[in-house]
Amino acid sequence: MPENSSKKPARAASKPAPASANAAASTDAPADPPAGWTPTPEAKAKATRFRWIAVVLWVVAIAAEAVGIFWLLRQRQVTGGDGRFVRNPDTGLLEQQGATATFPQWAFITLIVLFVVIAALSITGSFLWKKANRLDPARRSDTVRFFVQNQLGAIIAIIAFVPLIIMVFLNKDMDKGQKTIAGIVGIALAALAVVLGIDFTPPSVEQYTADQSTVIQLLGKDQVVWVDGGTVYHVCEQVSAIQTGSDKRTGTTAQAVEAGKTRLTLEFASELRKCGLAVPENSAAIADALRAIRDGKTDTALPAPVWANASDAPITVPDASSSGSTPAPTSTP
Repeated sequence: MPENSSKKPARAASKPAPASANAAASTDAPADPPAGWTPTPEAKAKATRFRWIAVVLWVVAIAAEAVGIFWLLRQRQVTGGDGRFVRNPDTGLLEQQGATATFPQWAFITLIVLFVVIAALSITGSFLWKKANRLDPARRSDTVRFFVQNQLGAIIAIIAFVPLIIMVFLNKDMDKGQKTIAGIVGIALAALAVVLGIDFTPPSVEQYTADQSTVIQLLGKDQVVWVDGGTVYHVCEQVSAIQTGSDKRTGTTAQAVEAGKTRLTLEFASELRKCGLAVPENSAAIADALRAIRDGKTDTALPAPVWANASDAPITVPDASSSGSTPAPTSTP
C-alpha cells in the first residue's frame, strides 16, 4: 500500500538533493555495508499485524469447515414411511419402514454459502500473508521455512476445503444433483483459493540484501528514491520513471520495502548516466546477477562493480578474509 507521508511525518522522506550533491554526500559520509538486510521496526510490526489477522481469518475458515462437516452435512429430512419401525443392521438404529431420508434444501443452500465464505476468508488471509512476507521475508537458504512461509496460503486453502469436499461426495442423504452442484462449486472455489494462495515470486532476505549491497556499492550509501505507486525504487531522482507528479521520497532500501517497493530497478545503469554518476563497466553482469538471485538461484555471486577509473568508485569495500578475520574498514576514494 503506498506510503502516506502525512500520517508519519517523522518518516516522510524529503526530496533528494541533485546528483552532484548526492555524490558529494557519499564521499563525506561513508557507510559500511551492513551484515545483511533487515526490515525496519515499522515494517516488522506491520508484517506481524498482517500475519495475526491472516491467522484469525484462516482459523475462522477452518472452523466454518468443521461446522459444515459435523453439523450441516448431518442434516436430513425423513419423508414417507408407514409408521412401523425397523432396525437398521448397519447402524443399530431404528428407522421407519419405507421412509426416505433426503438432504434438506435449506441445508444445501447453506452449504453453497459456506463454501463461498470459506473461500473469502482463505483468500483474504492469503493476500495479507503475502503482503507480510514482502515486508519481512524468510531466508531462501532456510529451505523448509522459506517454502512453508511463502506457500502457507495455498496449504491452508487445501486444509479448509478438501475434507469438506470429500464429505460432500460421501454424504448418503444428498441426491446426485446436489452432490454435483456442491462438488463443482467446492472444487472451483478450492482451486481459486489455492492458486491465489501460491506466491509465484516470493521475496527473500538474500534478494533484499543483494539489492542493498548493489545500492551501497553504486552510490556509496544505502539511499534510494521512489514515488507512490509501482514496485521498484531508483538510484536517483532525475529519471523519467519517477517524473509522475507524485512526491519523490528518499530513504534506505529497507524504508523503500516498507513503502511497498520490493526491488531495485534493473535499469540502474541508464539511471546513473542520466544523473551524471559513474557507471560500472560490468553493470550488465550486476543486473544479470540480481535477476538470477530474484529468480531463486542460490549459487549466484553478486559481482563487485568494475570502474574505469579508481576515482569513480563512490566507496571501496574490501573482500572478507578467507581466514575469517575482520576486513579492513570501508573507505571512499
